[in-house]
Amino acid sequence: MSETDQEEEGEIFFTENLPPAHYDASKSKVEKFCAAQQTRGIVLVTSGGTTVPLELNTGTVTPIKLWNGKTIVKLQLSFFRKGYSVIFLHRENSLRPFSRHLPGSSMLSWLTIADGQVVVDKQNNDFVKQVLQEYKQYSDRLCEIYFTSLADYLWLLRMCCLILNSQTSRSILYLAAAVSDFYVPSQKLPRHKLQSSEGPPDIHLHIVPKMLRPLVGNWAPNCYVASFKLETDPSILISKAKQALEKYKHNLVVGNILESRKREVWIITGTHEEKIHMSEEEINSGSEIEEKIVAMIEKISEEYLIQQQTV
Repeated sequence: MSETDQEEEGEIFFTENLPPAHYDASKSKVEKFCAAQQTRGIVLVTSGGTTVPLELNTGTVTPIKLWNGKTIVKLQLSFFRKGYSVIFLHRENSLRPFSRHLPGSSMLSWLTIADGQVVVDKQNNDFVKQVLQEYKQYSDRLCEIYFTSLADYLWLLRMCCLILNSQTSRSILYLAAAVSDFYVPSQKLPRHKLQSSEGPPDIHLHIVPKMLRPLVGNWAPNCYVASFKLETDPSILISKAKQALEKYKHNLVVGNILESRKREVWIITGTHEEKIHMSEEEINSGSEIEEKIVAMIEKISEEYLIQQQTV
């Protein structure tokens, strides 16, 4: 299939699938955020897994779940520390920045009431204080946009890319969301809830067009694009990453192996391969590999963006 045919398939996807109900509000939110962050570099981080609705009525949606959203929100704190602002395009109800370590409803057990004031117990006070300090320090540099379905994600991703491409010269796209390979066009979804009494539905899935090529070439040609590749076979990781770079013409792949993803990753560009490794001492001290990933991406992307500005 030619590049033109692939781009046409991508456009057909947007005509077949409706934007999310919060699309206009999200667009306005991103535009205002980018305008307010003009003096900083902005990173778009995508995270979480998409769903594929089997019914048009979202109130009774029966999704195909593709990934439970064990996300890479740790990267955002690393980007904040490096001076960047972050647009976080995430799966609804997935892990969130700042509160990612908080234990949800069980956190109520940490709280007591003393003299009419809510107090955190001594054992957890320092931890909650650290989370709150990070929130107060960085929250104004965070713009969160959520998606649920595959169509939501692609509509919002394209919108964010177009805005970033036009409004700022220092933008990095870190594409780590787990995206479905198949979908059902909105116009072909049943309007009402599927009834189990009618037996299993006859579903015809369509292949999702590859959107990375139009993203690089049309949506965000001025941005630095990093994708995320997870494999289970170490022998094919580097070759798969290089194939992706050659096929889609983006800038960088962060490659890792499922079993060792917290200890080591590969940073791969068209001219550079480097392994990032965490020692046992670093892991035991509480350091996280995301700090090293961000430092490397920042270094390589800054060099690239400077070169582009001088061309």
